[in-house]
Amino acid sequence: MQQALIGRSRVLGAIVVAVALATGAYAFTASNTVPGSSAGSGSGTISGYTVSNVQYQLNATTPSDIDSVTFTLSAPATQARAKVVAGATPYTTCSIASGVSVTCNFSPDIAVASADELTVIATS
Repeated sequence: MQQALIGRSRVLGAIVVAVALATGAYAFTASNTVPGSSAGSGSGTISGYTVSNVQYQLNATTPSDIDSVTFTLSAPATQARAKVVAGATPYTTCSIASGVSVTCNFSPDIAVASADELTVIATS
């Protein structure tokens, strides 16, 4: 009889432990929260800029060199780069006033004789 009581106690103890573990695991997972999030895909048109009012400023000491170029963009931009020699690298970083008025200072200056193409890259 004592053996049966000990066996039942062990089974009952095992059941109590299993229930306690299951309840603890449930309580832990029940406290998790997941914030909302977003995911998506889209597209938009990429249009170019029209460059106008191009003006080259010559070096005051060596007028056969281009010091800088200024121009106006058709829409506001936040970044602009330019070069005046085809195939040359790198582009010169330009400053932008009012989103559309661009000034590119060349350093070193560019020889007028080598200037053969104004290339502009701009982004908003």
